[in-house]
Amino acid sequence: MPVGVVGHDDEGRQLLEYFKKLGIDTRAIHIAKNYRTPAKMRILGGGVHSKRQQIVRIDSGGARDRDKRPELTPVLDRLLRSAQALLVSDYGYGTVTPELAARASQYGVPATVDSRFALGSFAGMKAATPNESEVEALLGITIGSDLEKLEWAGRKVLRKLDLAALLITRGKDGMALFEPRRKTLHIPIFGSSEIVDVTGAGDTVIATFTLALASGASYEQAARLSNYAGGVVVM
Repeated sequence: MPVGVVGHDDEGRQLLEYFKKLGIDTRAIHIAKNYRTPAKMRILGGGVHSKRQQIVRIDSGGARDRDKRPELTPVLDRLLRSAQALLVSDYGYGTVTPELAARASQYGVPATVDSRFALGSFAGMKAATPNESEVEALLGITIGSDLEKLEWAGRKVLRKLDLAALLITRGKDGMALFEPRRKTLHIPIFGSSEIVDVTGAGDTVIATFTLALASGASYEQAARLSNYAGGVVVM
């Protein structure tokens, strides 16, 4: 069940209608008059007989006065009483806060987080699935193809955020799964390394990873499943 905010605009209305067509309960989505629903316009290139690829993306909306942020704690608390997992997707629009995400621990619900700009603020989650550039930004380093630096960075973030698992996605280089007191698992990319479009890959990875954990999978099983799903999306 999605918990979040849309604006009182055409984009928000279209999103809610889309969810309802899929049978998704939208009662936990707040409609804010002072907010513009984030929209992303993708410019694609390609011929009739070839797969189209994204050339550029133009983002709009999303900015909001933090003092006018809707109170989502009551609805989240209600849902967490019967939830099997919480997926926290933070794109820096101001709706998601570390305090809000931390509510899951009070109900014993495993929480996963994917934060675009504030990964270091989400300590105490069960797992995180950042991409390599987000880890580099958090630690102020460049990893590149240096596996020793990747190992150091993964262990550093694992301890810093007190995670049970950290899954770093590395584009064409696959994934790396870090768990305390376990050897790092390097998972090669699934399918072709000729990536068509990375749009939605990160969201697919954390969605599959979280669903697998909620279904009783181990972190390794969840990582491998999310690698398959991410591979299908980028191809």
